[in-house]
This record gives sequence, C-alpha cells and structure tokens, in this order.
Amino acid sequence: MRGFFTVFLAFLALSFPVGALAADNGKLGYVDIQKVLNLSSAGKEAKAELTAKVKKHQDEINRKQEELKKLKDVLEKQGSILSESAKSAKERDYQQALKDLQRMQKDAQDDLQAKDEELTRNILSDIEKVVQDYGKKNSYNFIFIRNDSMIYADDKGDLTDQILALLNTIKK
Repeated sequence: MRGFFTVFLAFLALSFPVGALAADNGKLGYVDIQKVLNLSSAGKEAKAELTAKVKKHQDEINRKQEELKKLKDVLEKQGSILSESAKSAKERDYQQALKDLQRMQKDAQDDLQAKDEELTRNILSDIEKVVQDYGKKNSYNFIFIRNDSMIYADDKGDLTDQILALLNTIKK
C-alpha cells in the first residue's frame, strides 16, 4: 500500500509542473457578444429592419384603434336613439373590432419576437464562425463569452474589437 502511495505522489509531482506549464502557455480570451451584436453592421441592419417592422405594425394598430374609437363614439352618441336591435348590432361590431385589435396586437408581438430571434440567431452564427476562425488562427485555447458570471477579466483578454472588425469585413 505504501508503494502505491509513493507512486501516486510521484505522479502528482511530475504532472503538476507539466499542467502548470501548459496553463501558462495557453491563450485565453473573451468576447462581449452583446457589444458585437449592437455595434456590428449586421446588428445595425437587423435593428433597422426590426424598427421598420415595428413601425409597420404600429401604424396598422393605430389605424385599427382609430376605427375602434369611432365605433365607440357612434355607440355612445347614438346609443339612446337606436333601437335595441341596432344598438345590439353596433355593440357586437365594437366587441368584434376590439377582439380583432387584440389579436392584431398579439400577432404583431409574436411576429416581431420571431423576427428578432431569427435575425439574432443568424448574427450569432456568424459571430461563432468568426470567433472559431480567429481562435484557431491565433492559437487560442479558449475564448469565452463575456457575461455577468465573470468576476474578473483582464482587458488584455478582450477580443471584442478584433471580432467586431472581422465580422464587419466579412459581412461587406
């Protein structure tokens, strides 16, 4: 048993310097993905596309809200002079228009969310390829994503600007 313990300690003693040496020669870096998404030309194009889509949906919703407001005004002004059947028909029209507006708002929200996810996924895929190529070409052992769980990261390891520049040149 004592011989095993001695061999085990010798193994640890020999493997530690090799492991420490490998760690010293290893290159580590990190990328602030959010910054790349926001500042890259692809990210700016995606944001502009999404903004145009938001405006289009908002214009449709505003138009529908105006129609709804007109229906409500007619119902309030003419409610006392309309027959019960006419008043009931106007109320049904108003309720249907309200449901249509709510459906339109939900559909717009779902559409915008899906488009945002699609655009983001495409850009993230491009970023991943750029980071992998950069890491291989520059002999990095690891490149991490900068996030809140990183307690400390030296600025020397920040590769964000290099990745951003590469992404922009590739996307041109």
